[in-house]
Amino acid sequence: MRTAPTILHLDMDAFYASAEQAAKPSLRGKAVVVGGLGPRGVVATASYEARKFGVHSAMPMGQARRLAPHAAYLVPRFRLYREISEQVMGLLGALSPLVEPLSLDEAFVDLEAGEAAWDAASAEAVGQRLRADIRRVTGLNGSVGLAASKMLAKIGSEEAKPDGLVLIRPGTERALLGPQSVRILPGVGPATADHLRRAGILTVEEIAGAGEDELVRLLGKAHGSHLYEMALARDERPVVAERDSKSVSVEDTYDVDIHDRVRVRMEVRRLAGRCVERLRAAERSGRTVVLKVRRYDFSTLTRSDTLRGPTDDPGVVREAAARLLESVDTTGGVRLLGVGVSGLADFTQEDLFAQFAAAEEAAAEEAAAEEPEGEAVAAETVEAAEPVERRWLAGHDVRHAEFGPGWVQGSGLGRVTVRFETPYAAVPGRVRTFRVDDPELESADPLPLVEGAEVQVGSSSAPATLPNVTSGD
Repeated sequence: MRTAPTILHLDMDAFYASAEQAAKPSLRGKAVVVGGLGPRGVVATASYEARKFGVHSAMPMGQARRLAPHAAYLVPRFRLYREISEQVMGLLGALSPLVEPLSLDEAFVDLEAGEAAWDAASAEAVGQRLRADIRRVTGLNGSVGLAASKMLAKIGSEEAKPDGLVLIRPGTERALLGPQSVRILPGVGPATADHLRRAGILTVEEIAGAGEDELVRLLGKAHGSHLYEMALARDERPVVAERDSKSVSVEDTYDVDIHDRVRVRMEVRRLAGRCVERLRAAERSGRTVVLKVRRYDFSTLTRSDTLRGPTDDPGVVREAAARLLESVDTTGGVRLLGVGVSGLADFTQEDLFAQFAAAEEAAAEEAAAEEPEGEAVAAETVEAAEPVERRWLAGHDVRHAEFGPGWVQGSGLGRVTVRFETPYAAVPGRVRTFRVDDPELESADPLPLVEGAEVQVGSSSAPATLPNVTSGD
């Protein structure tokens, strides 16, 4: 392990929720929950104000509403989050060529490789400057951990939350970790912690004192040996900046094992959707869908299904993941779920859609040429009489011809309620209600969180590598 705390871990604070609060003056300082709002929706991120009520990531949305009925519930705006992520990753890339993104809002940086820091003082100065730059460029806060290893840097950023910096000096790791609960170590969830508790092991120091042989006996070879190394603060993993990803995947580890089969299906469906978001951000498609299930006893199962051709269609990936789940026994409980796509191709599903659309258009023109003129006119009349209904998603951006930019507070019964405000307003904006088909109201692109900044909606410069991540912020 290196002798200076030059590995940096950045984790943005309550990323999605914080972005929504920054964009909406009326929500600042209030409980905000971002996620799927349907009957099977789950929480993606909760603001710190919402967490006081017990709301957390991966919680079913219905449970969140019961815990925090007065919170604002919003549908994610991934285009905005990706743009902010690109700004943050750009700042990290200026520090070092070795940046390892873990998700849109989290990454490791090797400061030594970029000659940005060489000792504790220079590393701390870089970390503080980075936090200030992120706030200046995005308007949001991030927490920073600095240490001589990736494991300790990540522990440091967790300890720094919210909006702080923790530097762990080499040589102090064992003293820092020793009295901490075993849960502080990566990979130690409720099931492992309970197993260790029954063996009389409650702290990291007691893990180290138990010895590797005892841990292997309790937890198995791989998990026991790895846990022993972590308890001794040994972590030699380098920061790796891979540009060409062979797969894109997302996984979640749950604080409490999931036993309800319906909930497991919901989680797989949600993870499949997130996986496709990452796939599209990298402008890739893939032909093999992979399901990962870690059960209550730490046995890990993977199942895969190879499709006829590459896809980035969320419906296709969800359906394939659901089929794979049917072959897995989850009776005893599930502690981790993951969905991935491999066999990546450089073209995306839009290319396939374009091919299909061209073929269908040609077929339609051919059919129209053979169709009597009267029948064609009748078809056009029916089509014109059935306008496509517009959907107004809570939290999404709109613009009104008279009142300007705003966001959807809610809709239903043929009405949509809009709050007209921008990220730069000092006070909350006014609320007005319109018919859902009001011709002067239209969907709009998100405004940048910092006045004068430019948001490139749909930008394709996001990092190509988006590895496995665990929900948490």
